[in-house]
Amino acid sequence: MFAFKKNYFLIIESIKDLNLKKIKKRNKFIIIYRNKGKRENISELAGFRKKCKMQNILFYVANDLRLAVKLHSDGIYLSSFNKSFKSLYLKRFKFSIIGGAHDPKEIHLKISQGCKYILLSRLFTVQYKKKMNFLGINKFNYLTEKFQNLVPLGGINILNLNKIRSINSNSFAILTEVKKKPAIISRLF
Repeated sequence: MFAFKKNYFLIIESIKDLNLKKIKKRNKFIIIYRNKGKRENISELAGFRKKCKMQNILFYVANDLRLAVKLHSDGIYLSSFNKSFKSLYLKRFKFSIIGGAHDPKEIHLKISQGCKYILLSRLFTVQYKKKMNFLGINKFNYLTEKFQNLVPLGGINILNLNKIRSINSNSFAILTEVKKKPAIISRLF
């Protein structure tokens, strides 16, 4: 049995990482476009954004206000390293703001920046080189008692997806699994 949540945050680094045709449910998915490498063609990104809008999928751009405005995105994602308060200026544009954090200090900063949701990383252990500490379910649930709208991120894969049922959050976020194993997307539908 899969844990059903209100929102699923899918963080992609390229529009080629995700096939929108597989997404059948409406108003549940939030895509965060976080391109760290090669810039993609603006017209292709605009086309992807248009498809998201037609399918009622919210589309956010990470740390790039100009691109977010150009694509008419639903909002902007502020990574944990983004400590700027320019985000308060975004409220004039009616942008929704999502933030990323790793500890309570960063959570407080993201709240000050006006973030609607805060993606809190790492819920489980991760497989890549920089193995860092992880929260685990109990510590994450403890933090949700203090802070509202926390979304778990990190280490969530097809093997531990059912453990998501026991977290105190109505959402969760995945990054690496979207690219590595697109089969996880079929489990979300």
